[in-house]
Amino acid sequence: MIHQTAVVDKNAAIEDNVEIGPYVVIGPGVTIKSGTKIHGQSVIEYAAIGHNCEIFNFSSIGKRPQDLKYQGEKTEVVVGDGTTIRECVTLNRGTAASGKTIVGKNCLLMSCSHVAHDCIIGDNVIVGYATGLAGHVEVGDNAIFSGSVGVHQFCKIGKSAMLSGGSIIVMDVIPFVIAQGDRAVLSGLNLVGLKRQKLNLSEIDEIKNAYKILFMSKLGLEDALARLQEIESVHVKEIVEFIKKSQRGLARP
Repeated sequence: MIHQTAVVDKNAAIEDNVEIGPYVVIGPGVTIKSGTKIHGQSVIEYAAIGHNCEIFNFSSIGKRPQDLKYQGEKTEVVVGDGTTIRECVTLNRGTAASGKTIVGKNCLLMSCSHVAHDCIIGDNVIVGYATGLAGHVEVGDNAIFSGSVGVHQFCKIGKSAMLSGGSIIVMDVIPFVIAQGDRAVLSGLNLVGLKRQKLNLSEIDEIKNAYKILFMSKLGLEDALARLQEIESVHVKEIVEFIKKSQRGLARP
């Protein structure tokens, strides 16, 4: 159902069973899959919206990136199935650097949050109220951002990490940890998140051991990584691979 006051570009590809509310503006380059609901006064352009998403009032999705180098290249936003975007969220499309800003499946972007150009957000991520992700930030699956978190451009946030309210993230945050503070530091493992994901005690112990080797053993990073590579654990291997790809350095305890 498309409300009579909505303005929809003639080339927009909108599947059946999509609900578009009053005064919504659907601009060029938009595809919307079935089961999605868009509340009033939202603006969407150059975006691919998945199945069963819900986009609340006054959200702005796919507008041009806030990057002075952008010269009108054809780029887009991709939003995965089942994602909820609450009121007044801004989600900018990509630049020529990657061509896309991506939000995964079953995410929740709370009111007034901002996802900038070329970000890549995994599945089941929660972005809290008034949190801002600068350009080119990468976020692993199941990460949680509390309210008013600020993330510096090009930072990487690991799988199942939790960023505490008001934190300022300027370095990469490894998977499975909690980070907090202005120029955030690590304050331990995200044990609640790990238990919610049904990791068993032996898996959690492996992650605890990796954390101790990295940050409490007094080993240099290269030596610590060499120790971690000897451990047969999927989760520890994920930490190792994350660290190897880090470009901004690691947040530490």
